[in-house]
Amino acid sequence: MTHVSERNSAGSNGAEGADHQPWSAGAGRSGRKRTVTYADAGVSIDAGERAVELLKSKVKKTTRPEVMGDLGGFAGLFKLNTQKYKSPILASSTDGVGTKLVIAQQLNIHDTIGIDLVAMVVDDLVACGAEPLFLLDYIACGEVVPDKVAEIGAGIADGCRYAGCALLGGETAEHPGVLRPDEYDVSATGVGVVEESEILGAHRVEIGDAVIAMRSSGLHSNGYSLVRHVLLGAGRMRLDTVVEDFGRQRTLGEELLTPTKIYAKDCLGLIEETDVRAFSHVTGGGIPGNLVRILPEHADAVVDRSSWRPQSIFDLIQAKGRIEDTEMEATFNMGVGMFAIVSADDADRAMAYLTGRGVEAWQVGEVIEGTGQVQMVGQYTRG
Repeated sequence: MTHVSERNSAGSNGAEGADHQPWSAGAGRSGRKRTVTYADAGVSIDAGERAVELLKSKVKKTTRPEVMGDLGGFAGLFKLNTQKYKSPILASSTDGVGTKLVIAQQLNIHDTIGIDLVAMVVDDLVACGAEPLFLLDYIACGEVVPDKVAEIGAGIADGCRYAGCALLGGETAEHPGVLRPDEYDVSATGVGVVEESEILGAHRVEIGDAVIAMRSSGLHSNGYSLVRHVLLGAGRMRLDTVVEDFGRQRTLGEELLTPTKIYAKDCLGLIEETDVRAFSHVTGGGIPGNLVRILPEHADAVVDRSSWRPQSIFDLIQAKGRIEDTEMEATFNMGVGMFAIVSADDADRAMAYLTGRGVEAWQVGEVIEGTGQVQMVGQYTRG
């Protein structure tokens, strides 16, 4: 985050006089010397600057050789190595983490939500084969509490390190009168690069290709409005409830705040090791809604549910909400965070490579002749 500003505060337009003197309603009139400051409107410039200072050491750990300048400028500078590419194509993605933020705020745990944010952005970039280069974040809050903002930012920096991209800059904005003091929202935009001839997607997918699944870390960052409605609303569960099926005395809140798995480096390495046709990042829309996006019109993807067991959190949500199978699959990742479509000859090699990197991976199906649909077959392994 490079600087702090206020975007929408009650009773303030954000402008100060050229001499930086506070405006006085009683200027020139004796006995009435009440002055109004930016802080009176709910915006603390000092708090924002302290938050940035707390973050600087974390942000520096995300740097790349292409980064120019230091944190704190008006814009982040990144020198693209054009000699590395014949025809470089820039890819961009922007996202947030949805209402998972509500869980973090209720538990007063803020150092993991930034990992979710980075994952949502960089794994969309890598889906087309792009290497994530840098990310810009945006944090809007009702009140800038330096330690809290630093925790959020530390998670973002950690996510960038896991993805191998630089946290180039961003913005922290204080919105008194719009957000409550304990409320905040986050978003980010990332930029990556890919050689034009190496862009992945439906145009590369062929009949007979293998569909490889990579296990998710849990819910990731999608479907939390339904989760909150089913478990915390109608289900009347508490976030501090220990759920036996989760294991290790794990609470519901801990499960719901499990950070999203970041696959960027795994996917980039897989491209180097095998003949990857396409990736599908499983986010909102679930497995069928995202896998269909990388299928050509003449092909279907067959996904065999019996090849894996979804995590217990999905069973709990479905049971508590009495949710139909089709609704679950249209909302949640059901235990798969990323798909890779690779040539059939490279299927075993792909799974071995991913396993070697600590990613649980398995062949979930294949590409067959069809009409651009996802065929979900079999039943999930339960119990």
